Amino acid sequence: MQYTHDTDDTRGDAAAPGGPGPSAPAGPHVSDFNRPVVEEFRANGGRVGGMFEGGDLLLLTTVGARSGRETTSPLGYVRAWGRLFVIASAGGADHHPVWYHNLLAHPLVRVELGTEEFEAVAVPAEGGDRERLFAEAVRVAPGYGDYQAGTDRVLPVVVLEPAAEGDGGGEAATDLAGKLVEVHRWLRGRLRRVREEADAYLADRDGRAAREGAVPAPGLSLQLRQHCLAFCETLRFHHEGEEHMFPVLAEHHPHLAGTLALLSEQHREVDRIRGAIQELLSEVSTADPAAFRADLERMSRELEAHLDHEEENLLPVLAGIPLPG
Repeated sequence: MQYTHDTDDTRGDAAAPGGPGPSAPAGPHVSDFNRPVVEEFRANGGRVGGMFEGGDLLLLTTVGARSGRETTSPLGYVRAWGRLFVIASAGGADHHPVWYHNLLAHPLVRVELGTEEFEAVAVPAEGGDRERLFAEAVRVAPGYGDYQAGTDRVLPVVVLEPAAEGDGGGEAATDLAGKLVEVHRWLRGRLRRVREEADAYLADRDGRAAREGAVPAPGLSLQLRQHCLAFCETLRFHHEGEEHMFPVLAEHHPHLAGTLALLSEQHREVDRIRGAIQELLSEVSTADPAAFRADLERMSRELEAHLDHEEENLLPVLAGIPLPG
């Protein structure tokens, strides 16, 4: 039984670069074909009928690679070995679906699974890991094998890693102070993950060179790339939100004007460091391991110091201020 449909509806990402225009709808775009499925999914706790009846279905919301506009797509999914993944099959077409291009540009996605909703980092599997996961998908839903047989394109397998997993947990925030701590905890966890994956990447690169002699350096692994992008995007978004919040705080707490001005200056410095980390990671395939690790560790310490400084100065003010909405 075929129970997956990953739409290739390009209208979800048709706006010009720079984001949707002022008349764009507030909610995520859903194609005309998928709208009844999405509405039925949400109305029935993830259960749908028709061509999807009895299948494992989730809703994936991605951010447009060009438009910046959100698009929601219903997709079949597979669970195996404690992992949740989807196949970018596009019905066996010779091109990747739009949602796959979107998540390569913006790895942070939103997943609706039954009545549960959570953010995830979308990471395409590679090498033997991809082969193992795809074989499991074909075992569960043989139609994926038919899709692969009909195209020369290797169908991507995308693992959806819950964004909060392993980042400290804790109770949901109820005020702005708690939200700041929550976001900082996520950023620290992602930064730690980037460092760990960079170490693993360098070890694998050097191990291959030792076994095979002078071999071309492998390209940046998708796993490292996606987690780096997720960290950098969230850090930028977090600081943009703070810049909007600072004038309101200064109005209600005039004695913090100097602190907030200093934090704004630090944001510009942090943005420079963020760009430097992205540039550093783009060169990891040819980098000297010791120098690379030293640079990444130094930049990480600077970012951690900024987060510590924000918490020291902002938490007392934000405590007790309810979250908007």
